Amino acid sequence: MPTAIVTGASRGLGLALARALHDRGFGLVVDARGGEALESAWTGVEGVVALEGDVADPWHRSALTVAAGDRIDVIVNNASQLGPSPQPALREYPLDELRRVFEVNVIAPLALVQTAVPKLAGGARIVNITSDAAEEPYEGWGGYGSSKAALDQWTRILAAEHPTWRVYTVDPGDMRTQMHQDAFPGEDISDRSPPEASVPGLLALVEGDLPSGRYRARELSAISA
Repeated sequence: MPTAIVTGASRGLGLALARALHDRGFGLVVDARGGEALESAWTGVEGVVALEGDVADPWHRSALTVAAGDRIDVIVNNASQLGPSPQPALREYPLDELRRVFEVNVIAPLALVQTAVPKLAGGARIVNITSDAAEEPYEGWGGYGSSKAALDQWTRILAAEHPTWRVYTVDPGDMRTQMHQDAFPGEDISDRSPPEASVPGLLALVEGDLPSGRYRARELSAISA
């Protein structure tokens, strides 16, 4: 049974992907900051270890890798921090909030990989969830967007340093999730696709042999359909 760690798996994209991996026979270690939602999603599900905690916490990251056992085949760094809502302009961005965004979106995913290195399988997949805000200079997205741009860059470097792994960043596209609603407070986001629409593209990376790189989940979904 392959083993995957999926962070931020109590709702949205993380939950949808983790459920799909479970259906495919993966043993799972999942986490989220919200214990109630995590418990509601995973209590009683065989083959899943659900740990409440913050990926920015070194102790919690260690607990995730311990729970995974002797071998880790897949890490999905999905947990993210949006920052203030509504999103402020950079000239007004609270620096303490910006540090928190970078801690969760940039430092914690790399730290989890570093913690897992002794257990990573030779052909391990590392999937980092990014955003088009990493590439486009959207007004008001300076904190989140710049953190995802940094995530994209260290992912590329890690891939160059470890050619036996498959190391990906993947943009899932706009989704009808709580984070997206938080980014647009008071707006109707019912026209956005559900997170499940992005899952086939993510599975193409986890289960396939595409080269390391940056992908768009919806494009991969269309190819695999």
